[in-house]
Amino acid sequence: MTAPAGAPAPLRQCWELARKDLRAELRAGEALLVTAPFGAVALLLVPLAVGTDTALLRGVGPGLFWVVVLLFGVLVTLRASAVDGPAQRELLRLCGVAPEIRLAGRALANAVLLLAVQALLAPVAVLLYDPDLSGWPWLAPVALLVAAGLGVLGALADALAQDLAGRTALGPLLVAPLAVPLLLGATQVLTAARYDREPWPWLVLMLTADLLAALAIAACAVHLEEAR
Repeated sequence: MTAPAGAPAPLRQCWELARKDLRAELRAGEALLVTAPFGAVALLLVPLAVGTDTALLRGVGPGLFWVVVLLFGVLVTLRASAVDGPAQRELLRLCGVAPEIRLAGRALANAVLLLAVQALLAPVAVLLYDPDLSGWPWLAPVALLVAAGLGVLGALADALAQDLAGRTALGPLLVAPLAVPLLLGATQVLTAARYDREPWPWLVLMLTADLLAALAIAACAVHLEEAR
């Protein structure tokens, strides 16, 4: 559908859609008040299970943090279609908002929420596992790439599973295998920095995964719209 005359630019549309999703999340509090505390509990359960072996906890801590971010981050990215019903989607179509713009706005909101979830869980992981944070400045680009990649993959999975009865179970099954490069890169960047190796190859791997996910949204958005 062609955008009406005088419609906002695509970037403005994307930003406004992301703001809409973020306002809905602030009212509901599902990601930050429910999912993030549940992730913190998951981080707490591992030390209770393996005991007080400090060396073991320090070794597995970073990997467990990113696994929890991945698993609980998927739940954050799938919360939006439960709010946007057919009427809201039809209204956006009538306003001339392109399908790829709608998915891009959803991905942007997902990424912001995932950064907030990481910020809430990181102090818990440091407190419980006391990991070696050598090379910690690399955490900034890693957190951004993980949030962006999971945000895009979650938006795509959300669109694929939309209106299906088992969307909450199907979404994680779609996202988890595709997020393996992000998990692998995130866990290896700090390891490489700790041993004075260049972490750039892992960052490039994560960036490539993010770009491929973004291209998938651009290529599939119209077809998903027509399929409905």
